[in-house]
Amino acid sequence: MNVHVLPAGPIPTNAYLLTDPSTGEAVLIDAPEGIWGKAETVLKAERCRLTRLWLTHGHWDHTQGAAEVVRNTWAQVHAHGADRPLIETPEVMRPLLLPGMVVEPVKVDRWLEDGDSIDAFGEKVRVSHVPGHCPGSLMFYFEGKQAAFPGDALFRGSVGRTDLPGGDAGELERSIRSRIYTLPDATTVYPGHGGPTTVGEEKAHNPYVSG
Repeated sequence: MNVHVLPAGPIPTNAYLLTDPSTGEAVLIDAPEGIWGKAETVLKAERCRLTRLWLTHGHWDHTQGAAEVVRNTWAQVHAHGADRPLIETPEVMRPLLLPGMVVEPVKVDRWLEDGDSIDAFGEKVRVSHVPGHCPGSLMFYFEGKQAAFPGDALFRGSVGRTDLPGGDAGELERSIRSRIYTLPDATTVYPGHGGPTTVGEEKAHNPYVSG
């Protein structure tokens, strides 16, 4: 599995295009504005077909490009039901949008729950609910590849903000301790913004939630 980090959007937001050229399989994690143009280039180069879009949460900077991705690929959208209003009726985020910004609604094909598993790249990908930054925040964990994608729950040396509607600092800390810090220390964490880190690094040095 190749992990392509594709920052996009007005607030540089990481989309992760996961590909396997040997099988032609591809999955996109999150869809900031303008991501389709970047993803299409990689998909053509590796002769892969995008069939699924996994959303870590419903904030506009992670979903603004989702409708364009779906129009071009018919990818199946997966997300958590707690963020349904943000994803399917994004006008509820109007007070948070930049002037002139448009966010199209997206239909979710499968609502995920904590503990679900998804078949991808020859393994079971574990889904964990990690609320606190956003009510429907999800993490996708590839045990065999020691890789976790927690959206905006945890960053390198920081954590997701909790001052937006639906945010809860205590809940976020519990999510990090019970869902992320319980993963092996060598697990690479691919966050929604900024560079990657590891579980062990954050447990040892994160100033907001220590291990």
